[in-house]
Amino acid sequence: MTALPGQLNPTPRLLLGPGPSDAHPRVLSVMSTPLLGHLDPQFLDIMTETQTMLREVYQTKNPLTFPVSATGMAGMETCFVNLIEPGDPVVVCSIGYFGTRMIDVAGRTGAKLTVKEKPWGQVFDLNELRDILKETRPKVLGLVHAETSTGALQDISQVGKLCHEFGTLLITDCVTTLGCTPVKLDEWEVDAAFSCSQKGLSCPPGMSPISFSPRAVDALKNRKTKVQSWYLDLTSIQSYWGGDRAYHHTAPITMIYALREGLRLVLEEGLEARYARHLRNHAALKAGLEALGLEYIAAEACRLPQVNAVKIPAGVDDVAGRKRLLTEFGIEIGGGLGDFKGKAWRIGIMGYNSRSICVLSVLAALEYVLRGAGVKVTPGSGVAAAELAYSA
Repeated sequence: MTALPGQLNPTPRLLLGPGPSDAHPRVLSVMSTPLLGHLDPQFLDIMTETQTMLREVYQTKNPLTFPVSATGMAGMETCFVNLIEPGDPVVVCSIGYFGTRMIDVAGRTGAKLTVKEKPWGQVFDLNELRDILKETRPKVLGLVHAETSTGALQDISQVGKLCHEFGTLLITDCVTTLGCTPVKLDEWEVDAAFSCSQKGLSCPPGMSPISFSPRAVDALKNRKTKVQSWYLDLTSIQSYWGGDRAYHHTAPITMIYALREGLRLVLEEGLEARYARHLRNHAALKAGLEALGLEYIAAEACRLPQVNAVKIPAGVDDVAGRKRLLTEFGIEIGGGLGDFKGKAWRIGIMGYNSRSICVLSVLAALEYVLRGAGVKVTPGSGVAAAELAYSA
């Protein structure tokens, strides 16, 4: 008989990459709550509570708002497969790696797809988007709100209104913004949004909160063909997450406990206070990174506070640097994707990890790694700059 593995006991890590982030201790605690059946009356009440809080965090009244029982990419696929039928004109405006992922997902629906791209690190302005919509007249426009690969924040505050001038539905990737920076679905007239549980909501990976506007629901009701995916077909799932609570699949009970607690934490803190906390810690991290000589990829005007993407200094090996952070300090940061593979580091301070101790720890460890790689850095400069920013 093969020997059994030992009891699970991994070395603790501080997860400061682009995701996942560390789960809040209260979230981990509720995950030990005994299971209920997925149709138990108590669990149905928990579902309702979770949806109510999710609407508040998304800043929407959309009835069709719930967590898909899968990770964030399933949320992306849910939005596209439910709103697009073969031959539908669709535009994806890509500003990085996850824009290209949208292109792939949209293309698999059989859409008549138009792709518009910006150099990585840049974003689209409203006039450019107007020209694109005027030219293509699509049924759907896909945009990433926060491009995690470049640390760029795409302003979508006026895009939904613009889309509706052209009879277009707006699908938005809010994976890295929900719970970190403002997301206002109703005010911004977003038609379909998806996010994840493991970043700003301080939960483990495994859930993808989505929300569909009344316009999007009408488009879903008026489909002429079946939704491609059985599992992600909202015409069926909404019966479980709607008033009927009719069986669709066995919900991940423990993950919904976790999400419920993560949403409680967001609302206890208050949305504006939470956004301010992320900005404050970003300002300190930015001051420290720049003091270490690290240059941001995205321009300051469109920079994402919760994922700081910086260029790796010349002569520093990407993998070796990150390995040293992990093995010697227990800190995980992310490497570059796509155009920035081997050229960038991505440092996330999201949700529970948007704390001064995380900022100061990663700056001290980065200084050590950079100096070890031969980069000339003034000892203590990163931490000192961050402390000065905190005291401002």
